[in-house]
Amino acid sequence: MTEIKHIVFDIGKVLIHYDPNLPYARIIPDEAERNWFFAHVCTSDWNIEQDRGRTWEEAEALLIADHPDHADNIRAFRKHWHEMVPHAYDDSVAIMEKLIADGRDVTLLTNFASDTFRSAQEMFPFLRNPRVTVSGDVKLIKPDVAIYQTHAEAFDLEPAATIFIDDSAANVEGAKAAGWQAVLFTGAEKLRADLAGFGIVV
Repeated sequence: MTEIKHIVFDIGKVLIHYDPNLPYARIIPDEAERNWFFAHVCTSDWNIEQDRGRTWEEAEALLIADHPDHADNIRAFRKHWHEMVPHAYDDSVAIMEKLIADGRDVTLLTNFASDTFRSAQEMFPFLRNPRVTVSGDVKLIKPDVAIYQTHAEAFDLEPAATIFIDDSAANVEGAKAAGWQAVLFTGAEKLRADLAGFGIVV
């Protein structure tokens, strides 16, 4: 097995919690109506384009043109975004910070809109330390192999000596397609065990 020299963390649902329902449970109290809104208006496919670099102004304008009766609720997505990320996963953050303290090469690779990522850095100072590739900055998103290649080139990572940690199976497979090692994140204890399997004791 190739020695792991580089450890790359995803952010959302690995280091910080993310749930759009948190503000929208207040904004659209009826669960069925709220589910319809996320399925047909502010969908995951719509949101991912902001992660790919589309501005919120353009994103809102496109949806409001198609759903003018939902204009306020559409604008609420960005307005109340900070409520969607209410806390960090302290146990996962502790693992990352221990790896950094041990002198490991730790970086971040995230699907995140450029402006909301900067907001997240203000909310969670631990996101300011590692070097990071933000999808909204480079106009690429996981699981596209190109974003892993971009990250590796930017930070001089040897793909076979890199391990990636993500909560999405598709993103894990994307990393493997780029020649990286990768593990699916389901919790801090499993992550410790997965890292130990690669000879990394935290």
